[in-house]
Amino acid sequence: MTSPVVRVAPETGFREIVALLTEYDITGVPVVDAEGRPLGIVSEADLLRTLAAQEDPGALLPAPEAAQAGPGGSVTAADLMTGQPVCTTPGTSVVAAARLMSRHGLKRMPVLDEDGRVTGMVSRGDLLRVFLREDVVIRREIVEEVLGRIEGVSPAEIGVEVDQGRVVLSGTVPEPHLVPIVLNLCRSVDGVVSVTDRLGAGGAAAPVG
Repeated sequence: MTSPVVRVAPETGFREIVALLTEYDITGVPVVDAEGRPLGIVSEADLLRTLAAQEDPGALLPAPEAAQAGPGGSVTAADLMTGQPVCTTPGTSVVAAARLMSRHGLKRMPVLDEDGRVTGMVSRGDLLRVFLREDVVIRREIVEEVLGRIEGVSPAEIGVEVDQGRVVLSGTVPEPHLVPIVLNLCRSVDGVVSVTDRLGAGGAAAPVG
């Protein structure tokens, strides 16, 4: 995620939001209340809808609907924002965050701390960057932090090959029920693109490659 996060208050005006997006080279900002809790999101698309709705005497097409100006005649973040934003937490896995964004068609998502306050923003680009991790780093994490922590599994008996994020597991585990556990935990490692299963269980040993 990106942190600290650029955020705006409900009363922030249209031009100020445009200036912030330009200054920080971002495509959207969370709208938060006085305690930092999310109220909505204002994106470039929200701003463009308002711009496109302005009068144009030479236009052949009718103007689309846009945010209505407030009592003072100005358009604010509260008028522009998409409410009830989908949010995540710092502890959410990259895979779970990606699925959440894909399910809701999101380009960005607020990250909330344990008190429900916005602590960062995660974008599609942030999620994709994990796939730039080096193979040697991915392999080390699998061997030391995944296999080494599964009760009954010996890292010395499992071969781990990583090539451009594609993982191949070979060797043996003591019991058949441990195979899906090993596979699922390896798939959850940041940067893993796929996991190929060549594991054996108990007496059905598979060669360590």
